[in-house]
Amino acid sequence: MSVTAPITSETRRIAGIETFLRRRAGNGTPALFVHGNPTHSGDWMPFLRALDGPAIAPDLPNFGRSERLDPTRFDASMHAYAEFLGSAMDELAPGRFDLVVHDWGGIALHAAQRRADRVRRLVVVNAVPLLAGYRWHWIARLWRRRLLGDWVNTLTTRRLLTLTLRQARPRFRRMPDEFIEMVWSCWDQGTRDAVLSLYRSADPTALEAAGSHLDRLDGPALVIWGQNDPYLGPEQGRAYAARLPGAELVALEHAGHWPWIDRPEVVDRVVDFLGS
Repeated sequence: MSVTAPITSETRRIAGIETFLRRRAGNGTPALFVHGNPTHSGDWMPFLRALDGPAIAPDLPNFGRSERLDPTRFDASMHAYAEFLGSAMDELAPGRFDLVVHDWGGIALHAAQRRADRVRRLVVVNAVPLLAGYRWHWIARLWRRRLLGDWVNTLTTRRLLTLTLRQARPRFRRMPDEFIEMVWSCWDQGTRDAVLSLYRSADPTALEAAGSHLDRLDGPALVIWGQNDPYLGPEQGRAYAARLPGAELVALEHAGHWPWIDRPEVVDRVVDFLGS
C-alpha cells in the first residue's frame, strides 16, 4: 500500500520575490496549480490532498503569504504576473509539467504559450478569458475605474466580502466559512492595491493579445466550467475549448465560479485527468 506524501510549505525566492509555496512530493510529472483573485494557494488544498504528487501551488506576489511589493519593483499588471509565472515554471518545474489554472491564474497561459513543448497536460477552470470579445463583469468594471475602485476596495469589510461572494454560487448560497476565512485573513492593503492594478492593466485587447498563441498548447486539455458563473459565462468555457486543440469541455450545471465547491467531484475529475 502506498504512503501518501504530506503537504509541506516553504518560502523561496522566485524572480527575486519571496514566494510562499505549498508542495506535495511524489514521482512523475509535477503539476503547477495557479490561483486567482482574491484567493491564494489554499484554494488548491482539496486537489493537493487527493493527488499522489508531485504538485506545487505558489501564492502569487501580493497574495496569500507571498511578499508585498512596492509598485516601482513589481507593478502588479497582468504582464508582470505572466513574467513571474514564467520564472516560476522555469525554476519550480524546469522539465515537463502539468498546469492547472483558475480565474486570474489563467494568466499563466500567457507564459505557457512560450513553453508549450513542456506542458504535458492542461486544466482550465473558469479562468479569465485570454480570448477575443470578452467584456469585464460589473465588479471588475468598478475596480477598473479610478477613485471609485479604490473606494470600493477600501470600504470592503468581512461582512461585505461574505455577501459579495454569495453571487459566485448558484442560488446565492453562502461560501463555506473556511473559504471566507482563507480570503479575509490575507485581504490586506497590499492585496487590495494589487487587485486594482491587475484589473486596470487588463483591457479587452490586452487579454486577447495575451492568448494569441493558445493553439500552441496542443496537448491533452480539460476545460471545466461552472455554468452558473456570474463573472465568466459558459460561452467563455466553450471559447477556451475551441481554441485549445486537445481540449475536452466539461460544462457543469449547478456550479459557480469555484465549481469544486459546488460540485466536489471536480477534484477527482482533475486528479484522474492528471494521472491518466
